[in-house]
Formats: sequence, structure tokens, C-alpha cells
Amino acid sequence: MKFDIASPDRILEIGHAFRACKTLLSATELGVFTVLAEGPLDLGTLGQRTGINARGARDFLDALVALGLLARHEDGRYANSAETALYLDRNKPTYVGSLLERINDWDYGLWGSLSASLRTGKPHGTDATSNYGPRYADQALRDQFVSGMTVRTRPVATALATKFPWTDYNTLIDIGTAQGCLPVQIAQAHPHMSGGGFDLPPLISAFERYVQQHCLSKRLRFYPGDFFNDPLPTAEVLVFGRVLHNWDLATKKMLLKKAYDALPPAGAAIVYERLIDDERRANATGLLSSLQMLLSSSGGFDFTGADCTEWMHEAGFRDIRVEELTTEQSMILGIK
Repeated sequence: MKFDIASPDRILEIGHAFRACKTLLSATELGVFTVLAEGPLDLGTLGQRTGINARGARDFLDALVALGLLARHEDGRYANSAETALYLDRNKPTYVGSLLERINDWDYGLWGSLSASLRTGKPHGTDATSNYGPRYADQALRDQFVSGMTVRTRPVATALATKFPWTDYNTLIDIGTAQGCLPVQIAQAHPHMSGGGFDLPPLISAFERYVQQHCLSKRLRFYPGDFFNDPLPTAEVLVFGRVLHNWDLATKKMLLKKAYDALPPAGAAIVYERLIDDERRANATGLLSSLQMLLSSSGGFDFTGADCTEWMHEAGFRDIRVEELTTEQSMILGIK
């Protein structure tokens, strides 16, 4: 009996995926899309303005064309695609390249140590989650980090603004707020809401600038603190957005208990993450995110909705439910 042998194409495509990834990251780093925002350019001019040597310029730019990230006109001039014009021009408020810059500077190299971390169970180099202080002390690193967090947060904050019953509440605090994208999105959508964000003191200026840009300084304020050593501020709703996955199980449970203690009766805690599906079979994004925690933290890991539901029950929460927010992220909601 003959058996058909499946094509290895999908395996090889995954194996080669890093090449397309790095091409995009380098184009963002070199400012290709920002330069082209001014208008189409020929090969020589674009290479000169971005500092790309002539040897690799044509192949590099044509690869971006083949990936659908650039267009090439009949006269040979290159131009942004509709997507890159909107999202990768540094001068537009829709720019998401700050997250790609962080991936390029940190994550891309980090994943080269996956085999070593799998063998040892330890992160590559310094535990990034214990290194927020030095990172925040460097303004360039701090700005890159918080801008990247805003890019990650905006889609889920937009969804959360419509999928949670904010009319039943008046105040919220975003724990680990970075620039304050989440409270800004909620406050814009719900004019009765006030509160702010809780994070380490070095982020106060980034938060206040961002909030001021959105004309919300009268309703939102920064709460400085360290959630390992300080109690959480009180509000009717406390939000942990991609915070718990950074830490080990004991810390996850500690933070949920602190949230329970800080909430008034009938207050709500929201945890949102890239949840792993309960059967741990389908959500590759959540599982790969958990491997990121292996690489960058001493104890962090991602988890399922069932896991978090159990931890919230243990902390004292009731009426716990899991609800999808975006294609990647879901929330677990618990009531005190």
C-alpha cells in the first residue's frame, strides 16, 4: 500500500519565517516607511536617504514589495503600501513601529537563546521583569518601552470600552499603566469615568504627557508606587493588562489578593492577557507568549482562563467570567 507523503512546505515556511520578520524590523529601524511618507522615490535616492548600501538595496526593497509592504511603480519608484503609510510613518499618531523597534532591539535576539533556556529553565541574561528600574532610568529605553505598550494596549482598550458595563461604575485604576493608554481610551468613551494609572514613579512624566495630549488631565492622574511593596490604590474597577504573565504563581496570587483588598464591595477586577486555550491545543499565540516569559523572566508564564478563574476564586472574587476582547486577548472579570 502506498501512502502519500505530506509536503514539508508548511514546516519549511515556519523555519524561514524569521527572514521576513527581520526584513520588516530592519525596514522600520532604517526609517524606510517614514522617508517614503513624503512621496515615491527611486532606488538610488531611497537608498541614500535611509543609509542602505547599494549592494543590498535593490533586493531589500524588492523583498518589501514582494511581502506587500511597499509598492513599486512602473517608473521604478518605490512607495508605501496603504498599511505601511498608515502604521509605519513615525510622524503619524497611528505609528506602531515603536513596538517593532522594541522587538528588533530586544526580542529578536532573545529568541536565539530559546534552546538554552529550555535546557536550563532560566531566562537569557538578566531577568527583564526585575530590571524595570534601570530600563526606566534611561529615557530612550523608557520612551520606546511605553510607546510599545501603548501600541499593544490600544486595540484591547478599545474593545474593553464597549464590552464592560462602565455605566455601573465611576472610577478605575490601570495597574502597570505605562503611558496610560487604557484609562485614556475608557475615559474618552465614557465621560463620567475618572481615575488613572498606577506604575513606577519614573513613568509619571510619560503618563502626564499622554493624558494631557488627550485633554484628560482633570479626570485622570498618575498613582506612583511599587506593587510589591505598596498597597494598590482604591477604585471601583482595577485592571491588570498583561501584567500577571510577567510573574511566578505566588506573585500572581499576591497581586490578585491585593486587588481584592483594594476594591470596594461589588468592585470589579479585570485581567486581560493572551490567554492559552483551556485544552492547551489551539492558541499558539498564547503559548508562544509564555515562552517569551521563559526567555525574559525568572518565573513568569502565561495561563488559561480556567487557571486565572481558580486564582481569582481563591482571592475571594465571585461571578467570574471569561470573555474575548480581540482575536488575541481576552479578559477575566471578577466581582468582590
